[in-house]
Amino acid sequence: MTSGSLDEEKLFAARLHAVRCRPYLATALFALHTVASRRVPTMAVDRHWRCYVSPSFVDHTPFEELAGAWVHEVSHLLRDHHGRSDRFAAKHELTGPGERLRMNIAADCEINDDVFGEGLTAPEDIVRPALLTLPDGQLMEDYLRQFRLGPHTDGVTWLDCGSGADGLERDWDLGPDGAHGLSAQERDAVRFRVARGLTAHPGNAPQGWKRWAEEVFHPPQPWRELLGAAIRSAVSGPGVGEDYTYGRPSRRSAGLPGVVLPSLRRRPPRVCVIVDTSGSVSDTELGSAILEIATIVRAVGGRRDLVSVLSCDAAAHVTQPLCRAEGIPLVGGGGTDLRAGFAKALRRSPGPDVIVVLTDGQTPWPDARPPCRTVVGLFPRHGRYDEDDPDYVPDAPPDWARVVALG
Repeated sequence: MTSGSLDEEKLFAARLHAVRCRPYLATALFALHTVASRRVPTMAVDRHWRCYVSPSFVDHTPFEELAGAWVHEVSHLLRDHHGRSDRFAAKHELTGPGERLRMNIAADCEINDDVFGEGLTAPEDIVRPALLTLPDGQLMEDYLRQFRLGPHTDGVTWLDCGSGADGLERDWDLGPDGAHGLSAQERDAVRFRVARGLTAHPGNAPQGWKRWAEEVFHPPQPWRELLGAAIRSAVSGPGVGEDYTYGRPSRRSAGLPGVVLPSLRRRPPRVCVIVDTSGSVSDTELGSAILEIATIVRAVGGRRDLVSVLSCDAAAHVTQPLCRAEGIPLVGGGGTDLRAGFAKALRRSPGPDVIVVLTDGQTPWPDARPPCRTVVGLFPRHGRYDEDDPDYVPDAPPDWARVVALG
């Protein structure tokens, strides 16, 4: 570590204070290697888990705020903000430091509601969603879709948490070949240990960290890609996935003076999620189903009106539109026959474009292919059994369903 005039005693004492206040982050906090740098405004991290620290920032920052800065920076790395920023930038064709600043702001909005308080003091210029007139509790990607740089962000143009927060390499970065960087395997090991500690002994950890830990152990399926493939297949029939709108008139209107023709627009698919709530599905797996449903909603652009949820054991229960994933009543507990769930889903009007089934697979399946795409998410089972029939082997999902493993 470059020493210079860096007050290491104060800096590392603040890290110990951060560990006392947030013991579930201890592994991650001690995994950071510090590098003194006069080129960073405060503290910043790179994707290799180096923490660049301004000596003057350490000198002038109150002890409790400095401890909060430790937690803030390591939160960027644990939540993979650099990788998520890279993926968001590539998907939306975003380039330049201005867009990366926007990603840094959105990442700060995601984590700052969990960082401060209970022994960690928030600085006056902290970036919170209220600065953007947006609600708390959302993810970085959600915030990025809702704001642009402008007058309300002029006061935070100084913000720079480093390439570990937004993915854009800095001149001061030591890079992948520099000293004291963590390998990809070591970074994953740190995340896993923190997540395992949170799931085993959650204590008073904030809900955001508990949710993160669950996703680390059980990463959601890439439902955006799965549903995209499903709807491309469904659109082979005329009119499916399409609707008319006068909001953007058809170009053919130019050839018919005085006549406004509507244009066709694509809409995201209507999705009906059938959740197996039979006795063979555990409470943990039902919790995983809630996580998958929340990811499906994000995959259709946050349109909860396009996602309905149906719980099913031997009978299909109430189908309801989605308000909040956490509030879905998953009722059941008996035997399993998902054919009743398929029948109820297909009676809906308008019918679904895609049916998603979350199940352990111990169920009879419909004999005929539904008139829409089907994706089956299977909870893992090392052995299938029936206490009344030791030789019982459940039917595999039919060939017309796309099958993915959950967990």
